[in-house]
Amino acid sequence: MTPLSPPHKNPPAAEPARAPHRGVQVLGEQGAEGRKAFFIEIEARPGQEEAVVQMLRDIRACVEAEPATGPWFAVRFSERRFAIFEAFPDLAGRQAHVDGGGGDIFRDVARMNAILAEAAQVHRVDVLMSKDYFSYCRDE
Repeated sequence: MTPLSPPHKNPPAAEPARAPHRGVQVLGEQGAEGRKAFFIEIEARPGQEEAVVQMLRDIRACVEAEPATGPWFAVRFSERRFAIFEAFPDLAGRQAHVDGGGGDIFRDVARMNAILAEAAQVHRVDVLMSKDYFSYCRDE
């Protein structure tokens, strides 16, 4: 009599293939007229951190030529997590930014899929209050 073979264990399930993201996910409403901003959360794929920093440099180069883009900051939370905060005087200024070079960078889905872990989370926000200068730099 042939001994029974041990019960066959199913091999571990392969990680499901992630569908490519589309570069950005826009959240929030356009809102009423007034000062506007974007707060954009970005996570780099492992090993793509420097490519994300270069992307941020590329976006900054674009916003330098945008008259309606005001304060603009790129920040890093951790090795792989970044964000952009950018402010505009009104809806038209924010839309001009979307239609410009920075928007073109986020519309490059192939580049975004290659360097981002998931779609960038673009939050449309209203600016309620601000301090637009450094105290020590204010002209008197």
